[in-house]
Amino acid sequence: MLELAPTADDLEHVRDRCAGPGRTAVVMTMGALHEGHAALVRAARAHVGDQGFVIVTVFVNPLQFGAGEDLDRYPRTLDADLKVAEQAGADVVFAPSAEEVYPGGEPQVRITAGPMGERLEGASRPGHFDGMLTVVAKLLHLTRPDVALYGQKDAQQLALIRRMVRDLDFGVEIVAVPTVREDDGLALSSRNRYLSPRERRTALALSQALFAGRDRHAAQEALCARAREVPSTRARAEALSALGESRAAADAAAVAKASPGAAAAVRAAARLVLDEAARLEPPLELDYLALVDPSDFTEIEDDFTGEAVLAVAARVGTTRLIDNLPLTFGPLGAAS
Repeated sequence: MLELAPTADDLEHVRDRCAGPGRTAVVMTMGALHEGHAALVRAARAHVGDQGFVIVTVFVNPLQFGAGEDLDRYPRTLDADLKVAEQAGADVVFAPSAEEVYPGGEPQVRITAGPMGERLEGASRPGHFDGMLTVVAKLLHLTRPDVALYGQKDAQQLALIRRMVRDLDFGVEIVAVPTVREDDGLALSSRNRYLSPRERRTALALSQALFAGRDRHAAQEALCARAREVPSTRARAEALSALGESRAAADAAAVAKASPGAAAAVRAAARLVLDEAARLEPPLELDYLALVDPSDFTEIEDDFTGEAVLAVAARVGTTRLIDNLPLTFGPLGAAS
């Protein structure tokens, strides 16, 4: 049976009574739990097994909301959250007050996100990642997990938490869980409930732009992979021609040497969808579209190889939404 722990002392009492011999996992949320959160909890349960102990935290952290953001209207649905957490396999929900987490008021000492925290989301929301990392650090200390699970949807947050854990020697494993989407492709978010039906139709452009970039990337990677497989002979031109790439077939050697992935084309394919959405009613107001290296969230070049993240943020009406897709550039990119 699920337990509710409003304080750190309560959490310790529940742990003493209920925790088995297995590992402890934590899933950190700000409440308003939906199927995306449930997927995280199920992944946590699968990760630690029946003998493990799964903690879900529910805390709307004031430090990560800037001036004019939606702290006051952020949905608070604890009763419903408890049901979602229990059905997904949690053992306890740790739902502290702000006074419990910050007993002396806002903390004077905080975690600083550094240069990576000033890019993309950090540029749009100054101080957001400092507040996020500060509360994550506190909750990791309070819950003392062996493993913490976070959604890939918040890719920059995930990257910063991983960096903090590595740089500051937190003894915890960080596990990423893939983004959960609605049937129409929209990434699940607690903020989706703010969208009117017309706004929701416009908001679909975020995921559609990412899928367009992904499809362009896959086509390019498949062509480059095919070019690498075929010797520099007439057979190369014939193979490329069979793919419908007549211009490339005219210079097979150049295609074989071309930079894998062509990041600019991926960005352009996604941008086309977003530009069209800007003309809808209501319009999509783009904040950023970026194709970045997840290790530091800097833009990648066309000769980049390895893991990358195609990320987008936009506002529809008064609601700001983010989304992203992971891509792989290079010999394995066609399988992304």
